[in-house]
Amino acid sequence: MTDTRRALLAALADGPVAGPELADRLHVSRAAVWKQVESLREAGWGIESSDDGYRVVDVPEFGGAAIEFGLDAPFEIEFHDSIGSTNERARELAGEGRKDVVVVADEQTAGRGRLDRGWSGPPGGIYTSILIRPDVPPAHTPIFTLAAAVGVTRAAREAGVDASIKWPNDVLVSSAEPEVTLAAGSKAAGDAANESQSDSSDDVLVLDNNAERGGKKLCGILTEMEGEADRVAWLIPGIGINANVVGDDLPDGATSLLLERGEPVDRRIFTQRLLETFDELRSDPESILDAWREHAATLGQRVRVETPGGEIVGEAVDVEFPGALIVETDDGERERVTAGDCEHLRPV
Repeated sequence: MTDTRRALLAALADGPVAGPELADRLHVSRAAVWKQVESLREAGWGIESSDDGYRVVDVPEFGGAAIEFGLDAPFEIEFHDSIGSTNERARELAGEGRKDVVVVADEQTAGRGRLDRGWSGPPGGIYTSILIRPDVPPAHTPIFTLAAAVGVTRAAREAGVDASIKWPNDVLVSSAEPEVTLAAGSKAAGDAANESQSDSSDDVLVLDNNAERGGKKLCGILTEMEGEADRVAWLIPGIGINANVVGDDLPDGATSLLLERGEPVDRRIFTQRLLETFDELRSDPESILDAWREHAATLGQRVRVETPGGEIVGEAVDVEFPGALIVETDDGERERVTAGDCEHLRPV
């Protein structure tokens, strides 16, 4: 989107504006204003002209200019119908010295998650990477992953979907209670989780029907950064949301806003709310933990966390700055986990 078109839409966001006034604000001719208005109409914008001037009456469902229109956050949007990876494109922009740019795509063909796992990004999703340059040391960067998860969860709840956050980087929609359980002492998929437990049937753990995840996956987040020992050069939270994705295009254990709502979500509004919440939280990092706790699915759950140093099993009791999970083990020890794969374990 050109700077002139961006300035034109920003001016029209506050209501009708006369052509001569627009020309003065944009420092262009009235003919140039008319040309830009016609180009926007051809792109699907509903722009009405009256005695009071030009006024936006209809906004396209998705796209860079549509997301920027009325966005209450200082981000520039770069939109792609299809892209290999929004994070990869954001890294390119970081190399050009850019900041506060959000790369958004309708489809992502070569996305990836944590530990280089593949991420399916079929059409109809919201795939976005937020390029920022926070003045923080590298050790503090996990807090921005938590902020991104809060932004997605709040937007989902505003859209009528009861989403919650699983540590460290997933947004889930709760699934039904599992119907299949493991008998005490049985040798099955859950044995590894049972090894640290007694032989009592009260301690048998169930891992069926998405129980290890805590629900169906709606969103995954991958945060990348570059920096030196004392400061971050750039940071990119990459967020993949199953928005208006049909069931046949979803991997096992996943869901979408479309499936949960029974109707499509307005992706423009959803993306705006996500970005506005993220911008609000990044300005006050100390507020992020309370916001995360409010929406957490993991706290209070019995969990198993695979860490680089081994397996930790116990109850997730808290999260500490900048995003460490606190697990109370069966022997009463409190373990501080900064990285790992977390499973929710359901007692029978």
